[in-house]
Amino acid sequence: MLDVLIKNGTIIDGSGQPMFRGDIGIREGVIAEIGDLHNEHAETEIDATNKYVAPGFIDVNNHSDTYWRIFLDPTLESLLFQGVTTIIGGNCGSSLAPLANHEVIKSIQKYSDMKNVSFNWLSMKDFLSEVEKKKMALNFASLVGHGTLRRGLVGDEVRDISPNEMKTMKKMLAQAMKEGALGFSTGLVYTHAKLASSREIAELAEIVKKYNGVYTTHIRGESNELIRAVEEAIRIAQITGVKLQISHLKAMGKPNWPLMEEALNLIETARSGGIDVHFDVYPYTSTGSVLYILLPDWVTEGGRDMMLSRLKDVDVRKRVIKDMKASENDYSKITISISAMDKSLNHKKITEIAQIQGKSVEDAIIDVLIASNGHVVTMMEVLSEKNVDKAVINPFSMVSSNGSGYNTEHRETGEMVHPRNFGSFPRVLANYVRGRSVVGWEEAIRKMSGLPAEKFNIEKRGIIAKGNFADIVVFDPINIADLATVENPYQYSQGIECVLVNGHLAIKDGQIMQARGGEVIRRKSALFEF
Repeated sequence: MLDVLIKNGTIIDGSGQPMFRGDIGIREGVIAEIGDLHNEHAETEIDATNKYVAPGFIDVNNHSDTYWRIFLDPTLESLLFQGVTTIIGGNCGSSLAPLANHEVIKSIQKYSDMKNVSFNWLSMKDFLSEVEKKKMALNFASLVGHGTLRRGLVGDEVRDISPNEMKTMKKMLAQAMKEGALGFSTGLVYTHAKLASSREIAELAEIVKKYNGVYTTHIRGESNELIRAVEEAIRIAQITGVKLQISHLKAMGKPNWPLMEEALNLIETARSGGIDVHFDVYPYTSTGSVLYILLPDWVTEGGRDMMLSRLKDVDVRKRVIKDMKASENDYSKITISISAMDKSLNHKKITEIAQIQGKSVEDAIIDVLIASNGHVVTMMEVLSEKNVDKAVINPFSMVSSNGSGYNTEHRETGEMVHPRNFGSFPRVLANYVRGRSVVGWEEAIRKMSGLPAEKFNIEKRGIIAKGNFADIVVFDPINIADLATVENPYQYSQGIECVLVNGHLAIKDGQIMQARGGEVIRRKSALFEF
């Protein structure tokens, strides 16, 4: 007797191979049979006639950890309704472990309201155990954040790392890899990581290579510095032999859009030279970032408290405004989505706020940062649709959300989150596959499942095969669509009919279920290296 039988579906197995008709039998959380199972019976039978059956999607660039969503709302409904069954956290240089001390958790304050944060771990091992206790609805794995390691040692000082601190960072990274981390991430655009040299990153990447992990990077620049930043990432992979994943590859700002083609060429050339490099992309033309990134670098040195005290100083403020006026930022494209203090600012353009208050845009930005205690997240409409297309279509890309999991009730907070949190994966299937036929179904599903599992060494997931864990999504190829918009992001995607996580039904007939069958995924062999 099977536990679950999915009948009469068209199976897209995640490998990129052609789709085929067949049934899938599941027993004890594992795929037990694939083929003609019309004589079999199960406790739960799902009729997938005219539906596609695919491996659950793996979101390699997710921030549900640093936004604290895995603790506040472990169901992460907006991800389940996209067909996502596994998320990888610890991205862009920021992870929730390992922590050199309890103060380091403040490094995530650019994303989370620290009032909501309480924790009882320091090591990766203890953190993953704590996540396990939360009984999430989907699977979770983590990278080690470079910024988290670094700030644990230098605090808010902006300086080079000492040889002894470097030894400590390497030791902490190796230990976290042993305890199950899948790899290591950098966020080289952020103040505390900007000083990190290529050599510092390469030394840490060598540790990751030793444990066959992945080095993921939010590169040093995504505007006019894009090419130099991609070259640096590739050079580190070339020197160390580490597997490289470039996070949310994009060219920001219209003057820099032509650079995207060159960046893609660099990646393709590197691959033809034997370097294991991929990148991920979310299918939107607006980015999400913290507001303080618009300030000159020197203003944010020393952390948030130092930044705020500088902004409150009348003379320093004049210098900040002068430097901001000299920058290339197009402020008309920037909308506030989350601010800690004044919810009435959410969903307003920075230029609109400045106009209402009768002041310059630069003054308005500084005032909003001071009023919100530095905690402001924005959306910026700064990407080219053609470039997003090129990235999605590229054979070396994976689809990611670069977002977090929410439920629709989160609307009541007044936060205007990015629509990618609710729509990334169905948006690719509806637009690029069904709508424009620029990617085939099999290739698109591979970018969401088989390829991420292979890259990040996630065993027995990402492919529909006998003996693999039963992470499966059943969707309607005609109806699948993202509904979330910038104006109204709190809308679940449609067309995802059933989602199974480790054989447990998380969504059935388009309805969320109570089962929370997610597991913590640890790096392959991590359990055998102590």
